[in-house]
Amino acid sequence: MVELKVRKFGNSLGVVLPKEVIQRLRAGDGEPLFLIEGANGEYRLTPYDPSFERKMAKAEEIMSRYRNTLNVLAK
Repeated sequence: MVELKVRKFGNSLGVVLPKEVIQRLRAGDGEPLFLIEGANGEYRLTPYDPSFERKMAKAEEIMSRYRNTLNVLAK
């Protein structure tokens, strides 16, 4: 567990993530992080965009369904 403090940055509030947390998230300066709220009120901080994951799953479903057509078009 890592304790974070909320701080004022200009007119906003924010938290500073320790170097170790940034390394574990494989994030860097200017890269997006996503704060996801769970069903039981928990929050999860992740570098992975859950909406992108859903879009990719749908794309894989479509590619699987039209596999033969895509193979013909690729020639």
